[in-house]
Amino acid sequence: MPGLPQQRRVVAGRPVREPWWQREGVISRVLAVAGVAVTLIGVVMLLVLAAQAGFFGPVPRVVAGGLFSAALVGVGARVFAEPGGRVGGIALAATGIAGGYLDVVAMTTMYRWLDPIVGYVVAFGIAAGGVALAMRWNSQGLAVLVTAGAAVLAPFVSSELMLLVGFLIVLQIAALPVQLVRDWPWLHVFRTIPAVLVTLLAVAGTALDAGAGPDRYQALAAAIVIAVTGLAGAVLAGRLRAGDVTASLSFGAATVPMLAAPVLFSGRTGPTVVAGAVAAVLLLVAAVPWVPKLGAAARIPGHLAVVSALAGAVALLEACVGVTEVRTLPTALFVVAMGFLAVAGQQRSRFAAALGAAYGGLGALVFLFRADPATLAGQAEAEAHLGISTALSAVLLLAVLAVAAWTARRLGLLDRESDATVLSVSAGIGGLYAVTALTVSLGVATGSRDGFLAGHGIATVIWMAAATAALLFGLRRLSRRSPQAKVALVAGLLLTSAALAKLFLFDLATLAGLLRAAAFLVVGVLLLMVGTRYARAFADLNART
Repeated sequence: MPGLPQQRRVVAGRPVREPWWQREGVISRVLAVAGVAVTLIGVVMLLVLAAQAGFFGPVPRVVAGGLFSAALVGVGARVFAEPGGRVGGIALAATGIAGGYLDVVAMTTMYRWLDPIVGYVVAFGIAAGGVALAMRWNSQGLAVLVTAGAAVLAPFVSSELMLLVGFLIVLQIAALPVQLVRDWPWLHVFRTIPAVLVTLLAVAGTALDAGAGPDRYQALAAAIVIAVTGLAGAVLAGRLRAGDVTASLSFGAATVPMLAAPVLFSGRTGPTVVAGAVAAVLLLVAAVPWVPKLGAAARIPGHLAVVSALAGAVALLEACVGVTEVRTLPTALFVVAMGFLAVAGQQRSRFAAALGAAYGGLGALVFLFRADPATLAGQAEAEAHLGISTALSAVLLLAVLAVAAWTARRLGLLDRESDATVLSVSAGIGGLYAVTALTVSLGVATGSRDGFLAGHGIATVIWMAAATAALLFGLRRLSRRSPQAKVALVAGLLLTSAALAKLFLFDLATLAGLLRAAAFLVVGVLLLMVGTRYARAFADLNART
């Protein structure tokens, strides 16, 4: 029987992608952007380099720049109306509008023909006209080219930094209404970043200049306006488009000059007031979604609340550093940590819990710097550095651990036994260190000659009591054979070993007679009790098996 003829498999060929330089519209856009950049650079040369070289006079240069810009806008509108003229029309119009804006900047800052207020108004009109034309043509590229071109080249035309900041803020404000009707994320970036960078430069320069009195308040006002404009844009965009993350990130960038503004003022009062006010406003904005009626009215998206809370937490940290000293800084940090953790537990917010954990961890590091193991072990160092402030910080650290445990349970972080075990062991280690610092600090704070020794004796007893509690906890759950019981038994035995090592290696050599005897008696009784319970628990377990 002859075999069947084999059928040929036809494999559909993949579509061949054209190189990028052959795709429709790519080269035209690249050439248009390059043309905008080169032409605007030519406008800057006409306004600045011609003046430096002495060519023409100020009036011809400015008039020529204005007429050239107006002609470009007119030609751009005509080209845009023709078939296939969208790219060229947008490029020509963007060049003309940005050139007119630079012409006004030059008249205000370089030639001083316009009062700054008048210059800002005229520049606002030109920028707003350009944005309105972009909205009419539905072209984000036109709005971005106008904003970016004017912002990038304005520093080459302006002769004063603060006036330049004002013109960049005008650009930021002029592009704000677009958020009501268009989803143009790139415009968020290009209208915000130039003003932020130049304002940061102004803040830094003013802070370093000891004689810049009025400029400090101008830089502060500029930072406030940028932050408020960024917030307004983010809120407007969030109300219409809840997924507009770019607006929220732009608002985060707009808060950076405000976070840097405290360096403008010397001493403690000025920086603390500025940082505290910024923190209060930003944290209130972040808390708005948690207020039912207000949150429904404001409709602030979650990502905007997160950005605002993060910036507010940074400002609050600045306020804490400004209002405290090194010995009292842990106290302030622990108080703030408890506040964030309490809110996190109440609202079941993991982000608030992360902020609280960050503050708690930072406070623990500063506390450890103040009460390090060497300071706790040496009497001279302890008496020189420890006291009531350290004891208060230790108490607050214990309170932070307690609130953190409650918050972790509310957030479901203790549902898995392994996670609960790890967190319990970590909290136990931190709690024991805090208790040791507390007893030693209180002993030193009494002013008694034996206060340091008494504090260490009490700490040893507390160590042994904690070890006894861990062992009893593990023995009570021994029959279940749970990993938690094993961890508790191991931790209790290790802590017992540590307490005995401290008792014989440190307390025996340093404690006075009566304190030494009391420590040995209490530790011995606890050892007898837990040893008896340990033997009974394993005997019962063997009897059952």
